[in-house]
Amino acid sequence: MLMNNKTQITSERKKLIIYLFLIVATFAVYWQVNEFDFLHFDDNVYVTQNSSIKTGFTKESILWAFTTKYFDLWHPLVWLSFMADYELFGLKAGGYHLTNLIFHILSTLLLFWVFHRMTREIWKSAFVAALFALHPLHVESVAWIAERKDVLSGFFWMLTLCFYVYYTERPVFRRYALVFFSFVMALMSKPMAVTLPVVMILLDYWPLKRFTLKRGNVLLWQLKEKTPLFILSAVLAAITLSPQNTFVRTIYAPYDFSSGGFSLLSRISNAPIAFMTYLQKTFLPNHLAIFYPFPSAIPVWHMIAAAAGIVIITAVVILMRKRLSSLFVGWLWYAITITPVIGIFQIGGHSMADRYTYIPLVGIFIMIGWGIPDLIKNEERKKMILIPAGMLFAVIMAFLAWQQCAYWKNGITLFRRALEITQDNYMTHNNLAIALTEKGRIHEAIYHYERSIRIAPDGVPLNNLGNIYADLGQYDKAMSYYDEAIRIRPDYADAYYNRGLLHAALKRYQPAIDNYSKAIRLKPSHQAYNNRGNIYARLGQYKDAVDDYSTAIRLEKNIPLFYMNRSSAYFKQSNKKMGCLDAQKACDLGKCDVLKEVKGKGFCD
Repeated sequence: MLMNNKTQITSERKKLIIYLFLIVATFAVYWQVNEFDFLHFDDNVYVTQNSSIKTGFTKESILWAFTTKYFDLWHPLVWLSFMADYELFGLKAGGYHLTNLIFHILSTLLLFWVFHRMTREIWKSAFVAALFALHPLHVESVAWIAERKDVLSGFFWMLTLCFYVYYTERPVFRRYALVFFSFVMALMSKPMAVTLPVVMILLDYWPLKRFTLKRGNVLLWQLKEKTPLFILSAVLAAITLSPQNTFVRTIYAPYDFSSGGFSLLSRISNAPIAFMTYLQKTFLPNHLAIFYPFPSAIPVWHMIAAAAGIVIITAVVILMRKRLSSLFVGWLWYAITITPVIGIFQIGGHSMADRYTYIPLVGIFIMIGWGIPDLIKNEERKKMILIPAGMLFAVIMAFLAWQQCAYWKNGITLFRRALEITQDNYMTHNNLAIALTEKGRIHEAIYHYERSIRIAPDGVPLNNLGNIYADLGQYDKAMSYYDEAIRIRPDYADAYYNRGLLHAALKRYQPAIDNYSKAIRLKPSHQAYNNRGNIYARLGQYKDAVDDYSTAIRLEKNIPLFYMNRSSAYFKQSNKKMGCLDAQKACDLGKCDVLKEVKGKGFCD
């Protein structure tokens, strides 16, 4: 009995050391994110320019979180997590980065716990968790604030597996309810979690070996047990794939370069190449970029070779599934979880993305951690070769991850790095130009906008160039860029809006109204309504002005300027009561200019 207690204590100490190591090592690689900036690439949509996030937790903002999609992704928990961050950190980017890092560390610890619980293999489980924590391909998910959806869904993914293992040890309703609830949280963080029930079936095969415990139709038993989870996955898939409707509205993507403009054949051809490229970068994680442009042409032999590689590996692991079950499960984990994001259903103009490997690579890590040792029968040789090799591999990955993380310091360093290692990267030229513009480096920004346009003419960089020339006072040149942006993308609301701004500045009021109206039809926004209201007010059309200001306020309730503008329009209509109410509301929001002025005239005593 004494020996058993000592053994137990030793085991607990080992686990404690591993937990501490995983925490310290991950912090060592990623602590630098504390000093990193927001990116003007999705971070602005998710946080810095998102008024719903900056209002904090209100009834309206919570409802907004549950009824809004961005790039067709429904993830209300992500919006809510950013609201919580804003309450804590305001617009200090370091706090948001640390939240991402904390979720990543928690996922790492849960991953170690769940595999150790299933296999009782402490060092193999630690190896898998360490690779998950420290692999360079995971830097994008952790260091990019907008990728909160990865680390948040990853946390709930691992938590769901922990609850599931807990349930399999004693299958009772209360434990299943924990699995169900955690899975709901994962789905509300990122739709990619729809594959989790299938992964549970894989784990039932190995290492839980629940298949051997059941007689009769094993598949029917599995489907029956997982039916509630599959129903949840189907509901989430329906929400994700559904067009815009009254329940879920979509935020328009500001960087939608030719999104979905690739043929089905091109997307199918690219899928096996991306599948195998992720695998190659698992072992040689070099030339990592925030954006990999979709290739203009895909060599047939390249696609055939990649597809053949997938077929061969799949056939081998199937043939070896009884002797090396870990290889079989690891490979299917990777293949199944990467499939929803492999590019058949295209979102954006990229051919692949490092962030898509966040969960799938666990399958490859399982193959390395369990499959390779099982190939070596001699225990002494196994220790001599695999322990130092595994440690060296983890150290190399940690160093490369630390190095890759440093590129995420700000937009300029990140996008310059992407341009160094990719070709014809039109999106990155545009994004680098935005980052340079924010720093006042206008001539460099113009160069990169022009490069983006030469590679792939699109309304986004054309519109952005128009903005630069408008700021420089070169109005004719600005107007020509807006016209060209609209010619190329007749549905590009931002270009109509900016062209309306320019017409208004030049006192061309009717063209300004026409352009604002077109922008509103394409993408209703509080700015467009407010600005069109300003034009109506200048023309003396105060009823139309009040209507537009009212719509702007309905869309965004916390901008004092809108109340000030509507107050002035009401006073022009001799509606002193409503004018005073709006003046007071503007004052409540921090702008008391109008209220002081009208009180001075004795209107609002």
